[in-house]
Amino acid sequence: MLTLAWAWLLLLLPLPLLFAKRVHVQTSTSGHLQLPGSSETLQKTAAQRQRKSLLPYWLIWVCLVTAVARPLWVGDLIELPSKGRDLMLAVDLSGSMQIEDMVLDGKPVDRFSLVQHLMSDFIERRQGDKIGLILFADHAYLQAPLTQDRRSVAQFLSEAQIGLVGKQTAIGEAIALGVKRFDKAQESNRVLILLTDGSNNSGSITPEQASEIAAKRGITIYTIGVGSEVMERRTLFGKERVNPSMDLDEAQLTSIANTTGGRYFRARNAQELAQIYQAIDSLEPTDSEQLSYRPQSELFYYPLAAALLISALMMLWRLPMIQSLTYLTKREA
Repeated sequence: MLTLAWAWLLLLLPLPLLFAKRVHVQTSTSGHLQLPGSSETLQKTAAQRQRKSLLPYWLIWVCLVTAVARPLWVGDLIELPSKGRDLMLAVDLSGSMQIEDMVLDGKPVDRFSLVQHLMSDFIERRQGDKIGLILFADHAYLQAPLTQDRRSVAQFLSEAQIGLVGKQTAIGEAIALGVKRFDKAQESNRVLILLTDGSNNSGSITPEQASEIAAKRGITIYTIGVGSEVMERRTLFGKERVNPSMDLDEAQLTSIANTTGGRYFRARNAQELAQIYQAIDSLEPTDSEQLSYRPQSELFYYPLAAALLISALMMLWRLPMIQSLTYLTKREA
């Protein structure tokens, strides 16, 4: 966006008009010889020539006033790093996350697609926080380190696929990896959000051991159990109602959260999952005093260069005339 730092200086633009008018009044009131008949036509022609000859001077004046007014190019808004939370997201990518027992916009979707959709909105709202992403199944992997680039984290989450890191569920490893990545974060509120639809059946460390280490290091863990409690499926004998979340170990997830001073949430549908994200927003609010600035670039040298260029062209244009007058003067002498 183009702007002027001292726009009020543009009031100086009509200043030469005042001097020109004053000089014109003094000239018209002084006595001079008026020629009959064609004097009016000659005066109009002379006035037109005078206005044309003054045009370069007007352009120079406009350029100089514009330069003094300090034209600036103001860039896009940039958020400054603030002292927010270090928020690590651990998302389950085991095979059961592809069960289609959720509904989004009136259409049945699998659990992971719903998590991707709603968690992206949650990530976008966490302004001022550093966010990281852990994906886990057979083992846990760091997909995105702690960063304030929320768009990149959301992009990594949208590109993740079921079965990318196996089909089992290593909850303990996911917590341990989050604790390890938090070790480099000093003097911050450290929060781990763990989202799964099963129980720990893989990995080299148990969830109980990992959560105890997290509690000692001041890390709060919020656990979310995803999955519907009732689902209809077709069999040879017709439709039957089953519980697709039989593998979800709610007792274990509740114990992990209680050990670290967090909370366990149950998400049976899209509405509950959205409410959980809102509840976490209220429990772990973002920094409301987010600082930002807009970079500014000085542009005064452009109108100043234009004024100098017009002056140079005027000098070059008048130079032959000056040389001719000098030659004639010498010749007459």
